[in-house]
Amino acid sequence: MNHSDLPFLRKRAGRSKIYWYYERDDRRTPLPAPDAPDFLQQYVLAKRGGHKPKGSERTFKLLILEYRRSPRWQRLAFRSKVDYDKVLVWAEDTFGDLRPENMERRHVIRAQAENAARMRFANYIVQVLSVLFEQAIDLGWITHNPAKGIRLLKSKSDSMHRPWPDAMIDAFTEAAPFGSVPRTVFELAIGTGQRIGDVLRMCWDHIEDDGITVKQGKTGTRLWLPFTPRLRAYLEALPRVGATIATGPHGKALNYQGAAQPIMVVRRKIGAVAYTIHGWRYTAASHLAAAGATDEELQAITGHKSRAMVVKYAGAQRQRARAVSAQAKREIG
Repeated sequence: MNHSDLPFLRKRAGRSKIYWYYERDDRRTPLPAPDAPDFLQQYVLAKRGGHKPKGSERTFKLLILEYRRSPRWQRLAFRSKVDYDKVLVWAEDTFGDLRPENMERRHVIRAQAENAARMRFANYIVQVLSVLFEQAIDLGWITHNPAKGIRLLKSKSDSMHRPWPDAMIDAFTEAAPFGSVPRTVFELAIGTGQRIGDVLRMCWDHIEDDGITVKQGKTGTRLWLPFTPRLRAYLEALPRVGATIATGPHGKALNYQGAAQPIMVVRRKIGAVAYTIHGWRYTAASHLAAAGATDEELQAITGHKSRAMVVKYAGAQRQRARAVSAQAKREIG
């Protein structure tokens, strides 16, 4: 839209650029170019005499409000909205009246460091601030993202997420009785490669065409996953006592703690405390990699969007398979 013919809008040519002003009587107010995203807002403010109504400042409060109205927010899965919202509330309390344009990379790193005791939250600070800065760029408030590229903190637990060895899988299978919560959750997780939260939401009526439909809680990705022979045989023999496949007492759906506690009992019994529940997702990916699945095939099961995540989950198994293949080609032992 062309705004250059608005009343009292004047263009002035400088040595190297064009300047725009709202000029009336003896008052001159600088304005952005007519094609700038916030031109009309600034023009109206100048017309009112430069008095900005409450909430019109380019503060973090306003930026957060704009973000919550944006498609970026609307596209988030429910679980992600819950996680992001905690940081948005913190950001409004911490930076509310400050201007995003004054934020520097060092400020983001400091905020992350100050919350390092809550590592997951500290990393979400970096991620959510990065999203907010992208929103500010779209609004024309800033030109770069100071949170982009900042490394996330890592804990010892990050290295604990690894595939379960075959011997440990056999031990768990033997120790967890058929039909028990630990065994059913285990079979679903190993068989489908999904996160524990998605496994606990799997229902009998999600089964179709010898597979199961899953909508991932974290990403919102919808997948259809064919059954492995092992999972098919397990589910065919499993009684249906509730809407969800894995159930607690009286057929009630399980929450995370309701599943994790009895699973930990089995993990302690077989000496698998060092192997996590999330490691079952790594196990499924490593099995697929060992079978020669491509990146695209792995992503079709795990739902990962980036190749980097595929490498993270299946890289070790692939390296091992390639090393065996490479050594087999040597002529000298």
